[in-house]
Amino acid sequence: LMEWLSAGTIILGDGAMGTMLHAKGMTAGDSPELWNVTHPEILAEVHREYCSAGARVVTANTFGGTRARLQHNGLEKRATELNEAAVQIARSVADEFDCLVGGDLGPTGELIEPSGLLTIGDAAQMYSEQAEALLRGGVDYIHIETMTQIAEVEAAIRGTRAIDSGIDIIATMTFDTNGRTMMGDTPLGALEAISGWGV
Repeated sequence: LMEWLSAGTIILGDGAMGTMLHAKGMTAGDSPELWNVTHPEILAEVHREYCSAGARVVTANTFGGTRARLQHNGLEKRATELNEAAVQIARSVADEFDCLVGGDLGPTGELIEPSGLLTIGDAAQMYSEQAEALLRGGVDYIHIETMTQIAEVEAAIRGTRAIDSGIDIIATMTFDTNGRTMMGDTPLGALEAISGWGV
């Protein structure tokens, strides 16, 4: 990934996974991550469609793969299994097209102190568990995405680096129409913090 970026290569990524799964029959309230083991052929089909369209990187179906998010569907004890399965599916397709696989770390759905009850240490531990499964599955990099709290980005980075200090990490945040995150962070503030962590 860093070789491509350093060479100035334009890298086309994939798009939304949840949107595609809903189009292929997933209903509201279903766990997309459970589909990694119940409908692996559909996950492979989505990855293949993105690669065929020109994507050079695909993202494993692990956006909601932390224990905190999986708990909503009673799947928290299957976190490792579901994350590894997602990577194996993405890897099998990506290798056909010489694409890279990103391990997706999404929000936990909880607010971190002082705004909420989740400590940054507990959040980092959740992300460590997920990152370990993603790395064991064979991702090329970690993709922290759609975050609304700088503290949660920090927790995801800390958790990932506890497992592999050298893995490439990409991080993205989401901003509202006022140009701030839900927690009031500005794009410049986010950029300064995230780049300061070497991401």
